[in-house]
Amino acid sequence: MIKLSCSAALVALALAAPALSQDPLADLRAAADRGDAAAQHNLGAMYDEGDGVPQNYAEAIRWFQKAADQGAPLAQYALGVIYTRGQGGPQDYAQAKQWFQKAADQGYALAQYNLAVLYQKGHGVNEDHTKASQWYQKAADQGFANAQYALGYLYERGDGVPRDYAQARQWYQKAADQGNADAQNNLGLLFDKGLGAPQDYALAMHWYQEAAAQGHLVAQANVGAMYAQSQGVPNEPTKALQWVQAAADQGNADAQYALGVMYTQGRRAALDYRKALTWYRKAADQGNSAAQYNLGVMYSRGDGVSQNNALALQWYEKAANQGIAAAQHNLGLLYARGQGAALNYGQALQWFRRAADQGYASAQYSLGFMYAHGFGVARNDALAREWYQKAADQGNGEARSALSSSRTSNTH
Repeated sequence: MIKLSCSAALVALALAAPALSQDPLADLRAAADRGDAAAQHNLGAMYDEGDGVPQNYAEAIRWFQKAADQGAPLAQYALGVIYTRGQGGPQDYAQAKQWFQKAADQGYALAQYNLAVLYQKGHGVNEDHTKASQWYQKAADQGFANAQYALGYLYERGDGVPRDYAQARQWYQKAADQGNADAQNNLGLLFDKGLGAPQDYALAMHWYQEAAAQGHLVAQANVGAMYAQSQGVPNEPTKALQWVQAAADQGNADAQYALGVMYTQGRRAALDYRKALTWYRKAADQGNSAAQYNLGVMYSRGDGVSQNNALALQWYEKAANQGIAAAQHNLGLLYARGQGAALNYGQALQWFRRAADQGYASAQYSLGFMYAHGFGVARNDALAREWYQKAADQGNGEARSALSSSRTSNTH
């Protein structure tokens, strides 16, 4: 996740003027009143953070503004941060963009990074991922780890730049070497998948563990997966369970889903449908589509819970609306059979088609069956054969039998 970097550190003062008194704050105010930009910035930072003075965002803005108007890049950046946060007034991305731009144009890396974030998210500007990549590049070239990670992320996805896994790996490496946990996890993933570099499970595990040690939840789940699959490490089911459990306990939906799978399969953990159901539910409530589908399956079968087609239908529908083809097909079956809802061939046909259009063979067969028998649609043997053929080409046995029966009947 790309986040705004918000810090307004104090800058060194070079006060020319009378000898310092016993009251540093009074000296700072005096310098600020004389127009010293560094003093104005530092006084603004004190009010921003409540450091030595009561926190007062209006005063922070006033002093930052004075320094920013003199061209001080740190004050310009600090103003951008305050407007981004909406402190001392309403959130104002347009103002934030203006001040980040001024500081970025002077080469201030934090401002360049935050300006890139605004372009990437379309906050205060038209969303423009190409411009985002350009500003990330400027900050990354100055060694700013968050920008290096963000630039690697864009190269990995081909977002605002041509997809280039080698470039992604290069920038992730730079950020990872500085301890950026997101970059460490993503670098591990590239080595895991062999993207931008030869596949290397040992290196993948190394970087996953580096990120996991910092509490990175996805990395913890990935470490568990590596142990579960014996990739880069010996097969250690106990460690696999421990790492996945750690991430799941902290609320990571992917880990919660993976833990559900472990309890469903009974491989890395003892078979326990009730525990599986609990973890699938936690992940599903966070929108994890695979967990939603698996909940539908468990309610449909009665695994670890009383069989309940109405609840199965609800969970299938959630997953189906996220594009899970198997859920779309199973939802269609429930409507076609009148299970969990009133018989509705129109709904069944709709969901079969959505899954079939994704190439899901079982749905292609079911759609062919609907056309062959005129369920929810006018009977159409040609379309029935077309969909049976698509399913048969993928090895679906029912479709092959249906085609064979169709040919036999046509010869009589």
